[in-house]
Amino acid sequence: MKVLLRGDVDGIGRRGDIVDVADGYARNFLIPGGLGLMATPGIQAQATSMRRARDLREASDRQAAEAKARVLAGVTLRVSARAGSTGRLFGSVGAVEIVDAAREQKGVELDRHAVALGETIKATGTYEVVVQLFADVATPVMVEVVAAD
Repeated sequence: MKVLLRGDVDGIGRRGDIVDVADGYARNFLIPGGLGLMATPGIQAQATSMRRARDLREASDRQAAEAKARVLAGVTLRVSARAGSTGRLFGSVGAVEIVDAAREQKGVELDRHAVALGETIKATGTYEVVVQLFADVATPVMVEVVAAD
């Protein structure tokens, strides 16, 4: 069955695409969930306008991500945390603290899911963290964790 997707569906397609899926998948999941419409001959114009709107939104999101990447390129963010005399933290520094530091120090709003930490930071020092701003826009950011007074 041919279906016009009204939203992005992983493994199937993106908003505005006309895809061929199994009849049961369309009747039981896509159409009742509001993720798709049965493709009729006159729906092509609606599909074109959906794709155009999607492309415009992606272009503006990409430009915003590239602007944020330019601001964050080569930046060292300082995060202070309580630490013992050996430099081990009484807790950890995670994505939320890095997002807060970027907002306070550079005025850049980030999503905490964009910060790619392998694991939380548990000691003072300097760490390189990758911030994934868009599908193919990423920038490395240095995070300096210092002991709070």
